[in-house]
Amino acid sequence: MSSATTGVSTVNQAKTDTLWTTLSSVTLYKKNQGRLARQLVGGAGALAVCLLCWSMNQSLLAEADSVVRNTVTAIVGVAGLWAMFRVVNLPQFAEFLIEVQHEMAKVSWPSWPQLQRSTAVVLFTMGMLSLVLFCYDIVWHSVLRFVHVLQF
Repeated sequence: MSSATTGVSTVNQAKTDTLWTTLSSVTLYKKNQGRLARQLVGGAGALAVCLLCWSMNQSLLAEADSVVRNTVTAIVGVAGLWAMFRVVNLPQFAEFLIEVQHEMAKVSWPSWPQLQRSTAVVLFTMGMLSLVLFCYDIVWHSVLRFVHVLQF
């Protein structure tokens, strides 16, 4: 075996060890940073896993024996929840969520009266735009009926 081949296999083994070590680890990556963002993302992922398990139990495994159905659902649920726990603690993804939480802290949120005024402006503008487009539609419909392009 050449030294180039052993070098490649050593690198592949290191990548495999790192991936397996990361997936089987129970440690939290920078546990005090980005906690809220990670909890919200993990909670949303856990909800998705639970809905997947429920859907799988009701449709895909509906005709299976109840013991088999519940066992498979439980295994998929536990594996999915573990995967979500690990995903939010992967260093690259956790760093992203930490940065998101830091940036969200910098956002200046509007006051309640300012939010109400802005919402009123947006709704009024959308209403006026809808009215203008409705008028354009009526005019073009009449023109196209007059030149016999539309038959109804």
